[in-house]
Amino acid sequence: MVGPFGHEDFAPYVGRAVHLGQQRPALRLARIEVSGASAVPGAARPAFILIFDGPTGDIVPEGLHRTTFEGGPTADIYIMPIHTTAPGRQEYQAVFN
Repeated sequence: MVGPFGHEDFAPYVGRAVHLGQQRPALRLARIEVSGASAVPGAARPAFILIFDGPTGDIVPEGLHRTTFEGGPTADIYIMPIHTTAPGRQEYQAVFN
C-alpha cells in the first residue's frame, strides 16, 4: 500500500486483524475516526485516526511498524499506545493529518 492514504483505504479492514512485523500478537482495526476538515489547509483529504486494539500485557511500543491487514495490503504505519479505560484490552492509534 502506497500513500498518501485516505480513511476509505482502510474502511474494508475495520474489524479485521492487523499483523505487525515483529513476533507480537495481532492487533485489530477497531474503528476509524474522521475529522470534518483537513488538518492542513488545502489538503485533499480530511485528517483521520485509525484506532486499533489488542491484548493487555504485551504493549506494542510506539514507532513505525510494518503492518499487514488481514485480507489486504502491507503498509508502514506509525502506531502509538493510548490511554485505554476499557478493561481487557489496550488501544493504539495511528494519526493521518
